Amino acid sequence: MNIDSIQLPDQPLFLAPMEDVTDSPFRQICRKKGADIVFTEFISSEALIRDSDIAMHKMDFDEMERPFGVQIFGGREEAMEGAAKVAENNNPDLVDINFGCPVYKVVKKGAGAGCLKDLAMMERMAGTVVDAVRNKPVTVKTRLGWDDNTIKIQEVALMLQKLGVKALTVHARTRAQKYKGDARWGWLKKLKNTPGLEIPIIGNGDVTSPELAKKMFEETGVDGVMIGRGAIGNPWIFERTRHYLETGELLPEPTVRERIELCAEQLRLSVKHQGERYGVIIMKKHYGQYLKGIRNGKNLRMEIMQHDEIDPILELLYNFDETEIHAVA
Repeated sequence: MNIDSIQLPDQPLFLAPMEDVTDSPFRQICRKKGADIVFTEFISSEALIRDSDIAMHKMDFDEMERPFGVQIFGGREEAMEGAAKVAENNNPDLVDINFGCPVYKVVKKGAGAGCLKDLAMMERMAGTVVDAVRNKPVTVKTRLGWDDNTIKIQEVALMLQKLGVKALTVHARTRAQKYKGDARWGWLKKLKNTPGLEIPIIGNGDVTSPELAKKMFEETGVDGVMIGRGAIGNPWIFERTRHYLETGELLPEPTVRERIELCAEQLRLSVKHQGERYGVIIMKKHYGQYLKGIRNGKNLRMEIMQHDEIDPILELLYNFDETEIHAVA
């Protein structure tokens, strides 16, 4: 599967863009562990055209993250056009449009999944971005529809293809579902069988293990699989999935020591990228998953959360012994 000049393996694996999760440190970790393409958190077009420091910082990247995409969202064509140009000037490998975020504060402005209620607006918005971005491929991430009565993902895909969008990622839920219920992979298979559809389709939703990634490929025929929440605290999912796809063999789960060491590495990268105060704060949402299922891991997490400097957290991590009961002050 190729997205213009980006060379990808057969059955590529993507890291989903996730707000306050897929910053540069986490993207670096996931690339190191086998993700084929990673994406920024979604970034407000309004913030980009105002040259917001926070928005610009979200686009910061390390060269080892390539290939990576900048994802933008918004409800005004003029803002999306300007943001697309700003994103392209940041020199990513692709620019992605978010037409799928279900959060109320986003959709009420006609952005994210809000575009699923007005496909003419989606067409104008996507066309504006494709026209604005001259030298990078433009891709789209969306959902099946606003609700069960408005699922028109086949028409949407053909429309985006005609506009020049190079690939489409589909989270196999409606906006009404948000993140509840099962992802409806049957729609991904139906989409892949759409007459005249030639652009790659990337499936997303409920892939939390190598077995489920393989199942999505086999059952739906998608060209790539995007992994989101299943990668938080578990970046190994990419290398374990790649190995399973290629050999049929399941690699063992990471050891406790491997989990501790990768967690510490991400913490160091986070502090380097964000500064000590915020770098420590943003890591707090990752500890629970890194330590999930580890004996006395909950106690270790509670101890870590009491600190706002990196050194005592690293000391706790490296000195952790799961056989010991940690007293929490």
